[in-house]
Amino acid sequence: MTETIAELYNQRFAQEMDAEPEAAAAAENEVVRTILSHRTHRRFLPDPVPAALMETLLACAYSAPSKSDLQQATVLRVVDEDKREAIASLIPSMPWIGSAPEFMVFCGDSRRIRGICERRGKPFANDHLDAFFNATVDAAIVMQNLIIAAEASGLGCCPISVIRNHATRVAEILQLPEWVFPVAGLCVGYPSAKEYVSVRLPLGLTVHVDSYDQTALDRELDGYDQRRDLRYSIPEVKQKFVDDYGIAEFYGWSEDKARQVSRPERDDFGEFVRRQGFVLD
Repeated sequence: MTETIAELYNQRFAQEMDAEPEAAAAAENEVVRTILSHRTHRRFLPDPVPAALMETLLACAYSAPSKSDLQQATVLRVVDEDKREAIASLIPSMPWIGSAPEFMVFCGDSRRIRGICERRGKPFANDHLDAFFNATVDAAIVMQNLIIAAEASGLGCCPISVIRNHATRVAEILQLPEWVFPVAGLCVGYPSAKEYVSVRLPLGLTVHVDSYDQTALDRELDGYDQRRDLRYSIPEVKQKFVDDYGIAEFYGWSEDKARQVSRPERDDFGEFVRRQGFVLD
């Protein structure tokens, strides 16, 4: 039986919609259902993704909006077994990088437009932070479009941001030239199991009207932690940095994320981006 938009909303936020069921029903279509049903998959069947479907998914990916139509995203499909293994070996805690039928790396690409400027005899006059930022956003939107299209086609996906922990080595493996950098990897394949829907922060906390307002944080955070824990309770063995912080009696999302960002991570990424030729001022 097809779930209603209200039911999918409840799965996503572990809360009821404010809208009346009749009003919510007006938004019911397969695209909305696909997006609301998003979940991360890390276990895949060995079946390959058909070539025609893969081409269609990439076409959907590149149908995404692009800043000023500059089209500053490049996708690298990693099909060479040695290259795939080299990347997977950097992150042994994520074996699905090596086992997924498809693995891609989405890159911000400012090289192409600079080459076009050279071919047309024009200067590239935007060598500052915005050049890096625009290419990053383009790559992220392209990846999200592919995820939506893949999930609508019965596939599952797992984005891999941790490749940026090894940006220099990934760039070497994939021979990324100046002004090209990895934003994230993506595993794609047919899921071998149906994963749970991750509960998101409530819209009352993340959607503001007319001005920024953080007052909802204190009001909403504890309840969110509890609702999320009912969906998936983080096991004690996965509590982070217990040598510093101990074992928490209740270990919710906010405790987990506060611990996560209490340690430096990827603090050399800016240096890597500068080596790739970007000016971050």
